[in-house]
Amino acid sequence: MKTTKLFASALLLMGATFFSSCSKQEDVASKNAISEDTLSQIKALGFSTHDVKRDGNEYVVEGDIRLSAHDLNSKADGKFLRVGEEEQYRTTNLVSVGSTTRTIYVAVSTSLPSAYATATDEAIRRYNAEGLRIRFQRVSSGYNILLTKAPTNASYLASAGFPTSAGNPYNQVLVNSTYLGSNPGTNYLATILSHEMGHCIGFRHTDYMNRAYSCGGAYTNEGASTVGAILIPGTPSSADPNSWMLACVGTGVNRPFNTNDRTALNYLY
Repeated sequence: MKTTKLFASALLLMGATFFSSCSKQEDVASKNAISEDTLSQIKALGFSTHDVKRDGNEYVVEGDIRLSAHDLNSKADGKFLRVGEEEQYRTTNLVSVGSTTRTIYVAVSTSLPSAYATATDEAIRRYNAEGLRIRFQRVSSGYNILLTKAPTNASYLASAGFPTSAGNPYNQVLVNSTYLGSNPGTNYLATILSHEMGHCIGFRHTDYMNRAYSCGGAYTNEGASTVGAILIPGTPSSADPNSWMLACVGTGVNRPFNTNDRTALNYLY
């Protein structure tokens, strides 16, 4: 998830710090450069190649989606789904639940300030209040999803991936506590964390067909890619300005689930 341009001053300040640091270390810049071959692979998967970031051995696209080398070598299906402009979308892979319920165990790394555990509890409360077949529980060990600190120079608020083909949630959320600080506000942080947890269980961005809706800038179609972008029945074909799965969020904004989000959550889980 990224900060919206409505609150760009702080983001630009952060970006200026990154660029200044990189300009002093050409070897770092060269190491982090994205090759044309890699960009071609990302494009072939259907993801946007705008503002791709290298993060360790993975790449961050669409602001907060992580792609591994395995993902890049996946075979693209070439299918793009366009039904409307701002609707709820899911990936092809979802978390397996079975005929009853499934609990997803979430842990918060000690690399994050204590306020992040409080915000995680609020994010979990929001999901569990919906009475879904999928439930979340915070644990100290034996987790399915670990919330941990992002690299110091991360350019996103938080990032995650999508469920595995085996039906398990993506197992990690990297949170930019360097930028967000030690106490960014419980509801704001819970909005960011519940968004990334949404990716972990199979939700794509609500403004998947046009990221400019929440992020500003030029029209950008994220693409269906191999992970899929399947419209969730019952969600609107008109703009949905308050969805928890919009690609970008303004500083301090709280986005609890709205009516359309609840429709999407209940349809899948």
